[in-house]
Amino acid sequence: MSVCIDINGVCIGGGAFQLIAGPCSVESKAQIISIAQSVQRSGAALLRGGAFKPRTSPYDFQGLRAEGIELLLEAKKITNMPIVTEILSERHLPLFENVDVIQVGARNMQNFELLTILGKTDKTILLKRGLANTLSELLSSAEYILAGGNSNIILCERGIRTFETHMRNTLDLSAVPALKEMTDFPVIVDPSHALGIARLVAPMAMAAAAAGADGIMIEVHNDPENALCDGAQSLTPEAFHDLAKKVRKVRQAL
Repeated sequence: MSVCIDINGVCIGGGAFQLIAGPCSVESKAQIISIAQSVQRSGAALLRGGAFKPRTSPYDFQGLRAEGIELLLEAKKITNMPIVTEILSERHLPLFENVDVIQVGARNMQNFELLTILGKTDKTILLKRGLANTLSELLSSAEYILAGGNSNIILCERGIRTFETHMRNTLDLSAVPALKEMTDFPVIVDPSHALGIARLVAPMAMAAAAAGADGIMIEVHNDPENALCDGAQSLTPEAFHDLAKKVRKVRQAL
């Protein structure tokens, strides 16, 4: 069994399963607070939201950056939910002082300078698997954090690049039981980024729960069609509510 990572009283691992939900990108105060309150009512324990956004095109929306973190903290004050957001550079670390979980995205999984610096913090680090990386390489990246003295690590399977083009990536759910044999870090799954298609997220979230994941991270937006980032893979609050109920049933069956 994985160890419990305690995030301000919210445990992930050690038999505790959590839903993490929120928008791909923080867009406004009203947006993030509304989504935070709705996903909390549906059972999410942690709020995710992008402030710094690594985008393939330099012309796409890059996030609100420091302002985005401030808005996440506003939502945290109202809901008391721990927040999860992605860091792009060690230069930004001072902005993350009050962030509960620092996410290292797929593109930065082998940014060893960043991982080394995060290893010297006491923050929980959510480390995503790179889209072309093996499980052994993911664990080697986790070792960079661990070597600095920080053992508060959560691993995240978010899909890998294969020859299949129908989905955004191929969700490798075999990674969940495999990683649980290889390490005692909690393992969560992000089906939103793996699939890129909202209607496919719920069945794969249920499959992830059945595979033994310690948590699931879902992108939720109150107006996906007009989202500034990744609207096609984002669930509405109503769809997330339905997903949460289904995932709970799978967990009960286990």
